Amino acid sequence: MKIGLDIMGGDYAPKAAVLGAIEAYKALSADQKLVLIGDKEVTVNILQENGVSPDHFEFVHTTEVIGMGEHPTKAIVQKPDSSISVGFQLLKNNQIQAFSSAGNTGAMLVGSMFSVKTIPGVVRPAMTTIVPKLKGGLGILLDVGANADCKPDVLVQFGVLGSLFAQSVYDMSNPRVALINIGEEEEKGNLLCQATYPLMKETKLFNFVGNVEGRDLFSEGTDVYVCDGFTGNIILKLAESFYVITRKKGLKDEFFDRFNYEQYGGSPILGVNAPVVVGHGISSPEAIKNMVLLSRNMVESNLVDKIKQAFQ
Repeated sequence: MKIGLDIMGGDYAPKAAVLGAIEAYKALSADQKLVLIGDKEVTVNILQENGVSPDHFEFVHTTEVIGMGEHPTKAIVQKPDSSISVGFQLLKNNQIQAFSSAGNTGAMLVGSMFSVKTIPGVVRPAMTTIVPKLKGGLGILLDVGANADCKPDVLVQFGVLGSLFAQSVYDMSNPRVALINIGEEEEKGNLLCQATYPLMKETKLFNFVGNVEGRDLFSEGTDVYVCDGFTGNIILKLAESFYVITRKKGLKDEFFDRFNYEQYGGSPILGVNAPVVVGHGISSPEAIKNMVLLSRNMVESNLVDKIKQAFQ
C-alpha cells in the first residue's frame, strides 16, 4: 500500500506535514509506504534535521503550491505541478492508493471530482467529521461543507455514505441514521427536511431512526447524522470551538478534550473512486499523523468498493 501525503498543504507546511509523516511512519506496517509529495529538497532537510533517514519514504518532487486562498478550479488547472494536482494524478494512475492534504479544501474537492471522479450513481460527494459521545464512542456527521445546498435525494445518499463509512472504518453494526432537524416530529423543518424525511423513512438502504435536534448530537441514540453542508459546517465550527474555549477557561475535561480536531486527522471525501482525506488548515504534526492513518484505514476497509456496490 502506498499512501500519498501533500507536504506543502496547510498553514504550517512543510514542517508540520513532514513531522507528522515521521510519526505516521512509526505507526505504519512494513508493507505500507508513505509517498511525500512536494519540495523534495526542503523535505529531506527537515527529515535529516530530525535524525530521520529519507530512505523510509518515497518522494515525488513538485515545484508549485496551491495557496489556501486560491480559487480551487483555476488553481488545479493553472498549477499542474502543484502538490495537490500531482497527488491526484498519482491517485488516478493507482501509483498511490490514498491521498491526503491539509491544503486548500476546495482544491481537494475539485481535484477529487476531476481526477478520480465521483462513483457512478453518487450525485454529490460528501465530507464527514467525528462527533464525540458523552458516554464514550463517536458519531459521524455529514455533510460538513462540500455541499451548501442539497436536494432530498442527495441527503438520502449521504445517509448511505455515512452508514457505510461507520460500518467499514469504525466497525459499527447496523448504524442508526438520523436527519438533523429543528424538531423530532415528522412534519418539522424547512422544505428540504420535510421532503427528505419520507424518502429516508421508506428506504431500505440504511437504518433510519427519524429526526434529531442539535441537543441530541452528543447523546447515544444515533450513529450517523445527516444534513446539508451549510448546516453541517456551522455545527462543525461550533463544536471545534468547545475545545478551544475549555482551554482558555483553564478547564480540563475528558469529554471536551475529544473535540480536539488533532485526534481525528481530517475529513474524508466520501463518494469518489479512491480514499481522499482533507485535513484542517492549522493541522499540527499529530493531526497529520492521524490523517495518514485514517487514509490507511479507508484503504484497508475496502470502503470505496463497498460504496460502489451500494450504488450499482
